[in-house]
Amino acid sequence: MQGDVRGAAGRALTTVCLVGAAAAAAQAPAAFDSTRAYTHVREQVALGPRPAGSPANQRTREYIIRTLAASGYKAVEQPFEASTPVGRVKMANIIATLPGGRADRIVLASHFDTKPFEDFRFVGANDSGSSTGVLLELARVLRAGPKPALTLEFLFFDGEEAWGEWRDLNHTYGSRHYVTAGRASGTLAGLKALVLLDMVGDRGLNFRRDTNSTPWLTDIVWAAARRLGHGTHFLDDPFAVEDDHIPFLKAGVPSVDLIDLDYAPWHTAGDTLDQVSARSLQIVGDVVLAALPEIQARLLK
Repeated sequence: MQGDVRGAAGRALTTVCLVGAAAAAAQAPAAFDSTRAYTHVREQVALGPRPAGSPANQRTREYIIRTLAASGYKAVEQPFEASTPVGRVKMANIIATLPGGRADRIVLASHFDTKPFEDFRFVGANDSGSSTGVLLELARVLRAGPKPALTLEFLFFDGEEAWGEWRDLNHTYGSRHYVTAGRASGTLAGLKALVLLDMVGDRGLNFRRDTNSTPWLTDIVWAAARRLGHGTHFLDDPFAVEDDHIPFLKAGVPSVDLIDLDYAPWHTAGDTLDQVSARSLQIVGDVVLAALPEIQARLLK
């Protein structure tokens, strides 16, 4: 009888432990998975060159929308036509929204087009496969976590790259269109911060402090990196960058650009999948997730 009582008590304790562990697992936030992010990079590279207006660019948009749907989002396209050095080109941004406690929103962004080249095949594994892969994984993780204090918007820009030389208005077509449309509709007023990712997969990851970015946002991201032990990858060297965050800064939106331009294969045929590091993707994903609560807290003051 004593043995039966002990057995029953043991089974009951085991059941309680299993239920408790399951409840804890259900409450625990999802973790960023660099294997998933790397898979997204590989799938983009497999589509080949993806310049704005190309069939491969369209297939990339379809992949992004399909992946977001698998994470529970109903993504929408923001189509537009841009005047470029090669004529009128049809483009489309992609937007997915995670509602928060307030309608005011933080945008996490990346461009997904690749620079057009005629003399070699450019698949853009790091530029822009890496940042798009990280953003897709961030969308999955944040959807699985607790409701954010502010609404989060995942924004994928088309047409960041220039045809030929980066000059005048021959670049950032998607981000400029988004800002112009937001001003016209009045929705830009609810945008409180932008976190832009671009070229984040380099094996020798080194981010420098972009002097065009908003200082307090940069400080939060750099502090999060130090807390996680990644400070050696987030350098204090000043470095001015023109990127998709500039139209937002001009519109008065606090913005930070995470871009590693210390990358020898940049805009060469060598920007291939083997140049992208899953560890670098993990570092970036973890740092953004660690910085987001601090960004929200700052904006809620």
